[in-house]
Amino acid sequence: MVSVGTIIWLSSELMFFAALFAAYFTIRSVSPELWAQNTELLDVPFAAVNTTILVLSSLTCQLGVFAAERGQVGRTGSVLQIKGWGLREWFILTFVMGAIFIGGQAVEYATLIQEGVTIQDSAYGSMFYLTTGFHGIHVAGGLLAFLLVLGRTYLARKFTHEQAVSAIVVSYYWHFVDVVWIGLFATIYLVQ
Repeated sequence: MVSVGTIIWLSSELMFFAALFAAYFTIRSVSPELWAQNTELLDVPFAAVNTTILVLSSLTCQLGVFAAERGQVGRTGSVLQIKGWGLREWFILTFVMGAIFIGGQAVEYATLIQEGVTIQDSAYGSMFYLTTGFHGIHVAGGLLAFLLVLGRTYLARKFTHEQAVSAIVVSYYWHFVDVVWIGLFATIYLVQ
């Protein structure tokens, strides 16, 4: 039931982001010169590296899910033996990668603000910060979910099926956030 409920909730989140995309394209269509002027300020290679980190975090998240499905909560052997990693190690790595992504977004925001691109400056600034900001809030929510799942594994005496389901449901959310970012990255940074 938790998985079904999560999928239904993610469907509503999909509609939310669809509305943001619609607003972005609508405002962009009425002021193409503003978009051309401001997209020149974007650091596409930096954003591509940040995107790669987030997309790879989906892989590490899924490896954690596979470990949870095997019932392997912690590593077997040395931390350097990646093949022996369990749910905790993969989810900690995923958390770190997500935090790096958020840090990269903060650096990008600071750079754009120095360039004069702010939320109140123009329609471009408003749409850029609204779309990427709401996505960032969702990433932060995913990071919190990872901490909750990890905390639960440390507090529980025994790793249960319910904990594995929690890890799987968090992975649904994380994959969703990654797919939304791929769409945002393509829309904001690649489509001219």
